[in-house]
Amino acid sequence: MTREELRSKLAECKLETRGVKDVLKKRLKNYYKKQKLMQKEHISGDSCYDYICVVDFEATCEEGNPPEFVHEIIEFPVVLVNTHTLEIEDTFQQYVKPEINPKLSNFCISLTGITQDIVDKADTFPQVLQNVVEWMRQRELGTKYSYSMLTDGSWDMSKFLNIQCRLSRIKYPSFAKKWINIRKSYGNFYKVPRNQTKLTIMLEKLGMNYDGRPHSGLDDSKNIARIAIRMLQDGCDLRVNERIHGGQLMTVSSSAPLEGAPAPQMPRYRN
Repeated sequence: MTREELRSKLAECKLETRGVKDVLKKRLKNYYKKQKLMQKEHISGDSCYDYICVVDFEATCEEGNPPEFVHEIIEFPVVLVNTHTLEIEDTFQQYVKPEINPKLSNFCISLTGITQDIVDKADTFPQVLQNVVEWMRQRELGTKYSYSMLTDGSWDMSKFLNIQCRLSRIKYPSFAKKWINIRKSYGNFYKVPRNQTKLTIMLEKLGMNYDGRPHSGLDDSKNIARIAIRMLQDGCDLRVNERIHGGQLMTVSSSAPLEGAPAPQMPRYRN
């Protein structure tokens, strides 16, 4: 064999060896990928809490949202997510009669689909809140099962519920003092900027379409619940990351002790 033939043979052997190495690398990569997926599937039923209560209020509004306008809650939905079965287990929905601005604007009716007739026939906020508390108690939340509230952003609890409790002259309910802001959780888990955490964008990035009527409180809550379920499936540790204290919005550190919301109770009236 000539020197040139020998060089050619060695080059072929190197290529074959490199090819085998590439195949082995791919196989190893696929193996670890499968192991990771199996691990995620294994832990997907585990969560910080037994249940998550998703809330997305609808409130009175006017076009352009003038700063002096007082927002009142007109729909109170709750979607109950079982974090072990990763399914929506139950839902609650009641409309609320506004008292400061009892007549809905055309803009509000068009946006939410809630008509004047619906709110005229509804109970006022204290009674609806009492019904929510009873509904949660019947499901043994905070007694037999641990749970947390979850919202799409900070405003539902820190703004709408906070303002509504002051208007209705009742104290802020203890079960809603801490919650999971799913926008924060989503952004941190999937490493995306805050402007990529709107409801429709989150759904789209997860390969899902919005199901139902946008700005229906119950439909919004169901879609938020679908995102929460997907995040749990992907291995996200959904836990409380915001709270309200003295009427002010505050961040809860991920290193804070883990604790579920207390058993729901109807708050007392303010003096």
